Amino acid sequence: AYVDQLEELGAHLGAPVIDGKTSTSKREKLFQQFRDRELSTLVVSKVANFSIDLPEAALAIQVSGTFGSRQEEAQRLGRLLRPKEDGQEATFYTLVARESLDAEYAMHRQRFLAEQGYAYRLVDAVDL
Repeated sequence: AYVDQLEELGAHLGAPVIDGKTSTSKREKLFQQFRDRELSTLVVSKVANFSIDLPEAALAIQVSGTFGSRQEEAQRLGRLLRPKEDGQEATFYTLVARESLDAEYAMHRQRFLAEQGYAYRLVDAVDL
């Protein structure tokens, strides 16, 4: 879902997009380039929820979490928040449109994550 938005985001960022149409060999090549720091940014669909290892990733921005389960978000966080070689902490953002269906789902995911011990804070775009 939302692959057209991912492609637009990838074009804007100048970053490759990995989605369900991306061949396994191309995915692995892009993931390896990211691990080797040849790529600093990847735009990924839900295919990144499963069996990827990017231990040094320090920033994830979830653009749409609509219909994503709480467990999927916790998995994404768990992968991102692994200890980094340089000791730096990772950051996970979820972009949500105010007063949307996505906002309602995000609220449920936030509650679940708080119950799991994750800290989070809400930041409004006008405050950035």
